[in-house]
Amino acid sequence: MKVLLMQNFQTAATVLTHRLPHSAKPHSRILPQRGIGMTKHVILWQLKDELSAEQKAEVKKQIKAGLEGLVGKVPGLLEVHVNIDGLASSNADLMLDTTLESPEALKGYAVHPAHLAVANGVVRPNTKNRVCFDFEI
Repeated sequence: MKVLLMQNFQTAATVLTHRLPHSAKPHSRILPQRGIGMTKHVILWQLKDELSAEQKAEVKKQIKAGLEGLVGKVPGLLEVHVNIDGLASSNADLMLDTTLESPEALKGYAVHPAHLAVANGVVRPNTKNRVCFDFEI
């Protein structure tokens, strides 16, 4: 019985593998071609030291709501996640993780009035340090 089950499993695996396109066969990686993929824009911020714990909590909520609310308003901005509940081991207070259609969409996002309103109205006045990393996926 075990041999029969093993043979049936191997046959099914062989059939499934042969029906897959070559690039999707097990142990292969499907990677987008450089230059045509989407773009990630990741930022870590530290809030100003003079803010109380209560003020920091409120600022984090405002930044999260403001930036996550940009989806659908900024062309090419696909996803926005603002993480405000870091572990005690973190040395940043919050993290922005965005996905954009392209590097060109990132350039447009940087100067879009809705983004600038959040950046100039809430983010910049309350942060002391910013680290940014942009890359294609």
